[in-house]
Parts: sequence; C-alpha cells; structure tokens
Amino acid sequence: MSIRLPDATGALRLYEPRAEPLTVRPGPPLASRTVLSAAHVVADPYADTTPDSPAAVDWDATLAFRRHLWANGLGVAEAMDTAQRGMGLEWAGAAGLIRRSAAEARACGGRIACGVGTDQLAAGTLAEVRAAYEEQLAVVEESGAQAILMASRALTAAAAGPEDYLEVYGHLLRQAAEPVILHWLGPMFDPALEGYWGSTDLDAATATFLEVVAAHPEKVDGVKVSLLDARREVDLRRRLPDGVRCYTGDDFHYPELIAGDEKGFSHALLGIFDPLGPLAAEAVRVLDTGDVAGFRELLDPTVELSRHLFRAPTRFYKTGVVFLAWLAGHQTHFTMVGGLQSARSLPHLARAYELADSLGLFPDPKLAEERMKCLLAVQGVEQ
Repeated sequence: MSIRLPDATGALRLYEPRAEPLTVRPGPPLASRTVLSAAHVVADPYADTTPDSPAAVDWDATLAFRRHLWANGLGVAEAMDTAQRGMGLEWAGAAGLIRRSAAEARACGGRIACGVGTDQLAAGTLAEVRAAYEEQLAVVEESGAQAILMASRALTAAAAGPEDYLEVYGHLLRQAAEPVILHWLGPMFDPALEGYWGSTDLDAATATFLEVVAAHPEKVDGVKVSLLDARREVDLRRRLPDGVRCYTGDDFHYPELIAGDEKGFSHALLGIFDPLGPLAAEAVRVLDTGDVAGFRELLDPTVELSRHLFRAPTRFYKTGVVFLAWLAGHQTHFTMVGGLQSARSLPHLARAYELADSLGLFPDPKLAEERMKCLLAVQGVEQ
C-alpha cells in the first residue's frame, strides 16, 4: 500500500502512507497562552471566475472550517494574510467574511480577531490611507470582533519616513474603541511592505514600532511579529510595556517562542496553526500543565512541515495550507480564490502531503491518499 511521489529532481519514489491518524480530542479551554489561527478561505469551485475577478467564496465550507478551529479551543484570526488578503480576496469579500465569521463566533462562543487594512485603496495620500483604515476599523468594531491593525501597502508607498507611521497609527489607536493587535508583516510575506515603519534597517524600524506601542499602551492588546527572526522577536517582546503581549507570527521558530524562557514567552497568531489546529491545541494544553518538554515533544516535529510550506517565495504558503485542508477533508476540492492553487509545484505539494501524513494530521489517511493519487494522476503520474 504505497504511493509514488515526485521529488524536486523529477524522480519518483515510493512512500508508504500512515495507516492511522494521530488521536487528538478536544479538551478544556487553553489557559497559559492565547492562540489564534489565521484561517484560510474556501473558494467556490463552480464559480465562473478569473484570477483578477472578485473572489467567489464557499461560505458554508469557510465557516465550517472556523467552527473546526473553535471546537478545538483555538481562536480565529480572520481576514488576514492566510485568507489571501491582497492575493485573491479583495476588501468587499473580506468585509463579508468578517461580518459572517464574527456572527458565527458569537453563535459558537469562539474568540475572533479581524484584520484591518487599506486594501480597498491601491495608492493614495496619507489622509486617504487613514480614511481607508478607518472604514475597515468601523466594519470590524461593528461586527463585535477585536481589530488587528495590519501592515498597509498604501502606507508604505505614501509615507515619507517614520513620523508618518507614528501619525497614522497614533490617529487610529486614539479612536479605537478597544485594545487592538498591531501586526508587523515582513517583506518575505509581502514584498510591497519592504521598509515598513519608515526604514529598511530593522533596528530603526523596531524602534519606531515600539514608539507607537509606548505612546498608546492602553490601546494595544499585543503585537504580532512576522519576520521569521526568533532572536529579534525575543528582543522585541522584552522591550514591550507591561501588559502588552507578543503574538508570535514566526512560522519557523514557534515552538521555542511559545515555550519561552525565564524572561517571558510569546502567545501565538499563526498561519501554520490552520493545518495544525488540533495538534497545536493539544500541545498548548500540555504546556498549561507546566510540561514544557511534553509541549515541545508534540510541536517540534511539525516545524519541518511548516518550514516547507513557508519556504521562499513565502507569500505562496497559502497554497500548501489549502491543499492540506482538502486532503484532510475540510473541503471537497483544491481550488483557491485568485487561482492560487497553481502557485506551488507538484513536488512541493507531494512533500507537503508526505510530511503532514507522517505527523498523522489527516483524520482519514485513506481519503488523503486517494485525493493525493487523484492529483498525481491529473499531472500524469501513474501509480
């Protein structure tokens, strides 16, 4: 009972799929860490769309996946990078997603935080950037969700220097009704964000970022850092004001950052916790008991999969996330908004299948195997 998988050289090799999944059952609420999964959207596979047309979303399947995350004890970070903001999901679609998911969260009693950006604006003045942020902030606050102030491509283009970031973010934080999460997304996730906070020097950018937080600590629940640099994140979290949390967005080093050290730890807001949901929740429950070694024993083996999905060009990690959701049975197809299912190669997807299967992530390994074989057959790989 083996499957022939292509590797990066074009050669085929045999892989024997796992017979049984990892057994993880929902447990009590997570206690020691706040954990949010940035969730993907499920496309409508029957919509007659093109890569540059408005997204067509399968709302039933999209909301069902969020219920899956809530049922396992995770919170949902909605309408974020993982949901293809700016890469297939435009603001009108994101606004509908925010409203629907926030209503579902109220019905389920699930935690939700939603992305606030400026993606309805291609480019503009600082005043237009502020207005775009304000429009999205109003939608999120009216939905009852917590706001995540996302990095803005338009602000990157409009800002002349750090002072413009201080002005725009200060304005938004002063008017926010409740404490928000500030999100710093690095250029490896979105090249248009190069030089965010007014400098390509990360030390200078960090100083500006921390200045924003220090000026409004009562309006900042936490900061989410996605720079894939564990040392820099640890340094930053040690410099945060008391009461301001650090949410790791480092999909390469998350076990060690969440576990922490004698001086503190990171909470989590991660795209990799979309495919790892139940396993990640189980690991944090182990950590809740004080068993750091047990936590690392569960989560450390997942890093190879995460590094594979998020390898350069990192912005295309969403393809692997949705692919694994299809193999796991959370959706009936491997179609993405914007046609992004074509963004990763067949050898890349084959390796993602192998790594996820070896971890026991698929609730029905046989279904995952059958779907993988279907994809391989379409690409001309005979079994």
